[in-house]
Amino acid sequence: MNRDFRRRRGFTLVELLVVIAIIGVLVGLLLPAVQAAREAARRMSCSNNFKQIGLALHNYHSAYDKLPMTMGGTYQPNANAGGTTPADSNNRYRLSWLVGVLPFMEQQALWQQISNPNQYSSGTLMTGQAWNAMGPAPWTTQYDPWMTDIKALRCPSDPGFGAPALGRTNYGASLGDSTDWTTNGAFTFSNGSWVSAGSRTSSCRGVFVARQFTGFRDILDGTSNTIMAGELQTSLGDRAKTTHLANNPPGGWNALHTNPSTCFQANFIDPTRPQFWCNGGAGCTSPSLNGGNQMRGFRWADGGLLYTGITTIRPPNSELCTAGGDSSSGTMSPSSYHQGGVHVLMADGAIKFITDSIEAGNQQSPVVNSSMSPPCLPAGSASPFGLWGALGTRASHEVLSGDF
Repeated sequence: MNRDFRRRRGFTLVELLVVIAIIGVLVGLLLPAVQAAREAARRMSCSNNFKQIGLALHNYHSAYDKLPMTMGGTYQPNANAGGTTPADSNNRYRLSWLVGVLPFMEQQALWQQISNPNQYSSGTLMTGQAWNAMGPAPWTTQYDPWMTDIKALRCPSDPGFGAPALGRTNYGASLGDSTDWTTNGAFTFSNGSWVSAGSRTSSCRGVFVARQFTGFRDILDGTSNTIMAGELQTSLGDRAKTTHLANNPPGGWNALHTNPSTCFQANFIDPTRPQFWCNGGAGCTSPSLNGGNQMRGFRWADGGLLYTGITTIRPPNSELCTAGGDSSSGTMSPSSYHQGGVHVLMADGAIKFITDSIEAGNQQSPVVNSSMSPPCLPAGSASPFGLWGALGTRASHEVLSGDF
């Protein structure tokens, strides 16, 4: 009886190694595409979050016929410097525009905590004590609402989280194209006085004006041609020029007002790592930087320009520069962890992606500032910062001829 025996043949070691090598090559080729797809998804989610903020602002305006105030809230002239204890808790006219839109962003529960006296605290309050309505100063770490991270205020492309920040935000209101009065706006906290109308109106040219209500009726350049808000990075604990604020430009305020690029030209940036400030290396000068929780986007409830504002002076993803502290004006460009640019929210609710290379005029030009005119430009001047500056002004009557 004859039987056919068929020999079973398996993979040789060489064949198996070849297959594994091919799989490795394919994974190597596909990984960048997967990473790019993930970033594209994060960027889309970031844009959607910004769109929801735009809708919230429009709904707020429909309800109150004005936009929420930035640097608003409560003020007690005789309270201590911070208003940070329950007995005298007030926010010293420092609340951001984001606080007012909470009810229009499905954050009613958090809004109820803030708008009513409450005992929410990360510490221990004495019996009978409560924070006053609208809360204490926005740097008060014992007040739980200010420490809350709100997912709708975060861009998924930004990996920053945790201390020393309070609640973070990646979105800031546009305050225009000047380095003067944009944080004080209509009221000077340091001496408790109102700013003269001339100084305020000449420099505060953005959709939002600190400590003053504005509305869509004030946007004479057209809502589709005017930036209402922009993205901003939060710090990762490094010395990034877009998240750490340099506060000592040579020549101080006069130099910054007459040349907004003064920090850039002061050799403060590391020549071998141009996204970071100098840290004592050769060929550059280390600037004085703010520390602790005084970083970009580290306090969503704080209306200070550093935390929840942008300017349209230096192009997107440029360095942060002021001649004062964290509550000062200066060049606070929008920034993002997206490649090549930032999202901005136009006043009509549209989301646009602005590249870092947008036409930005004369970057060494003095700003518009009536109190220093000349050498600064007089009130009513067209923005000297090209298309980028024109997009940030609400009523300067520039004709937009460039593509953005």
